[in-house]
Amino acid sequence: MLASFLIGLREGLEAALVVGILVAYLTQLGRRDVLPRLWLGVAGAIALALAIGAFFTFGAYALTFEAQEIIGGLLSLLAVAMVTWMIFWMQNHARTLASGLRSGVDRAIATGGLWGIVVLGFVSVAREGVETTLLLWSMVQSFGNAPESLAGAVLGILCAAVLGWLVARGMLRLNLRLFFTWTGAFLIVVAAGVLAYGIGDLQEAGVLPGPNTVLAPVVDGVVAVGWSGFPFGWAFDLTTAFDPTSPAAVILQATIGFTARMSWLQVIAWMLYVGVVGALFLVRAVTASPSPAPAPPTAGPTTETADSNLHSSALSPHSKETHEHPLS
Repeated sequence: MLASFLIGLREGLEAALVVGILVAYLTQLGRRDVLPRLWLGVAGAIALALAIGAFFTFGAYALTFEAQEIIGGLLSLLAVAMVTWMIFWMQNHARTLASGLRSGVDRAIATGGLWGIVVLGFVSVAREGVETTLLLWSMVQSFGNAPESLAGAVLGILCAAVLGWLVARGMLRLNLRLFFTWTGAFLIVVAAGVLAYGIGDLQEAGVLPGPNTVLAPVVDGVVAVGWSGFPFGWAFDLTTAFDPTSPAAVILQATIGFTARMSWLQVIAWMLYVGVVGALFLVRAVTASPSPAPAPPTAGPTTETADSNLHSSALSPHSKETHEHPLS
């Protein structure tokens, strides 16, 4: 539940900030008349995410076991790819998010294509919605506990909506750089677990070599475990010594993707993903951090403070049109 809560919180807050920026800018321009079109686009994005989740959940029942495993594995890989892309996209574009959205609004209004606001709202929210749906679906397939995972995600989204509203009303300052850095690091570990499970699905379907295929090394009539099972056997098998229903097992499974029995390909994929993607994320986070600078002679927030904190006036409908958003 913790993992799904944090995913819902992060993705929901991204969507809430995007909608808040769009609403505030349209209000500043005196174009509240097009807000219904913005909400139409947002509603369409939410409907798309729900439809995708329903399709993957109920459509799988009509498939054979092998087809379910193949589709589940491929969707897990797709979810990992989307999460990875979004983590680095936000890391690169957080500062220019607001200015990019305002430019899209300006273009839609300047060309007279106000229905472009619908598209802008739809695309901006659908990105987070589809990503969240795929990741949560993959997590449920990987780790089970569908009711708890769904409840955690809904709670996270509701908290994100409240936080977004508080920020928009000027009641809360939020360090977005710190928030997205920590949640991004957490998502990398979660995505590694989803990747390992996706590979396990493809091994069970026979798409990839593994313990269920003829390439698996066998010792005394059973698939080898440990170094004797490398590379297509089991890396470890703790099913007899580790209770998979224990609280520790549930927490490890929901956070880092650990299961009592994993193949060598799963372990290698997990380690490579965390090592490569985690290192790249850390390097980019460190190099992107602002270097310390002398305090300005006059009082007031510095540019670095404005860049790293979402100031309430940036989203307030009463702020001046010339005020630069801290993410721009």
